[in-house]
Amino acid sequence: MKIKLLAITLLLGGGAWAGQEAGDPKPGMFMSQSSTMQAVVEAIDHEARLVTLRRDDGTSVTFTPSPDVRNLDQVNVGDVLYVEYSQSVRIQVADVEGIDPAAGEVAAITRSEEGEMPAMAAVDTKILLAKVAAIDLENMTYKLEFPDGSVNEYVAMVEENLKMAAVGDVVAIEVTESVIAVVEDMTP
Repeated sequence: MKIKLLAITLLLGGGAWAGQEAGDPKPGMFMSQSSTMQAVVEAIDHEARLVTLRRDDGTSVTFTPSPDVRNLDQVNVGDVLYVEYSQSVRIQVADVEGIDPAAGEVAAITRSEEGEMPAMAAVDTKILLAKVAAIDLENMTYKLEFPDGSVNEYVAMVEENLKMAAVGDVVAIEVTESVIAVVEDMTP
């Protein structure tokens, strides 16, 4: 699991992270990034559902939109596709009782109504709860138990963060990705 390896390595590896309150007894972090893109419809074959977009850098890409893309017949040469992609990662160590390792995912998608210009928004959140199974301050290592019962050992990069955690703590890792895509009609 990608978030298992990436986020756990980050977990006890930095100093005070964004989102960690002063005096907070447990380490935590929050990171996010987003990017935007726009492209102009250079060519479109409505019958074959084939679209060619020209990116800002002048390169072109041709593709067949998914059958889920409705209202493609509304799109014309010269229209502009705007896309925004965001990703965030939140990791928090917490002293809570009665919570076992678990994993879950929530996803939602919406798209434009029939007859409107194509548009969609989607969000996907994955959550992983792991339990601190062991801490070895002398060797700067810790072990986490995962929902599948596996226990993996990691090397901490910052001793102070390792000292803030305790055996039995829950490590909550949340990764959220979202995308918004909108086609704007540019006909006069």
